[in-house]
Amino acid sequence: MDLKLQRDIFIGFFRAGLLGYGGGPSSIPLVHTEVVTRYGWMTDEAFGDVLALANTLPGPIATKMAGYIGYKQGGWLGLVNAIIATVAPTVVMMLGLAGLLAAFRQSPVVKGMTEAIAPIIAVMLAPLANSMFKESKAGLGWKGCIILTAASLLLMEGLDVHPGLLIGALIVYGLAGPELRRVLSMPVRVRRSKGAARQSEKSESL
Repeated sequence: MDLKLQRDIFIGFFRAGLLGYGGGPSSIPLVHTEVVTRYGWMTDEAFGDVLALANTLPGPIATKMAGYIGYKQGGWLGLVNAIIATVAPTVVMMLGLAGLLAAFRQSPVVKGMTEAIAPIIAVMLAPLANSMFKESKAGLGWKGCIILTAASLLLMEGLDVHPGLLIGALIVYGLAGPELRRVLSMPVRVRRSKGAARQSEKSESL
């Protein structure tokens, strides 16, 4: 067992959990900083893939990502270690501050603190969004990237489509898209001849 690795996993995810005020959106860039920038456990592209997969599954995104990354780096112990480190700050603070927050939840100070943190979360997400946009542009080109971005925005904001459904559909398209495009680009005669050949093989087998 690599104790140094387990220590790094705990410290990295504890920091992200401690500073991730506001839930999942604010914790993502913090996890990215720890996992990609500080420790180099994965690349930007791999982190984006994990983020996309985590968005399709139920549950808090921070714990899902912590569990996966912890397992990839430190096995089952790393998985448990990362999840505990992620939720520990929240559990401790909620137990200690639950009564205080309940008493002052209508306080202008508490409301102002919540409202003031929103722009900071947006700024934290901007570099990560820019990095993912550049990676998408490298694979899809400007045109494809802009079309997908606009379509996603329309579906999520205009039609209230859940992001998980959209990500799942894009994953399916990414897996089946190349083969589908290859089949559709084949001449009609070639597709018909292949279909006839398959039918002939079935008849001979009978």
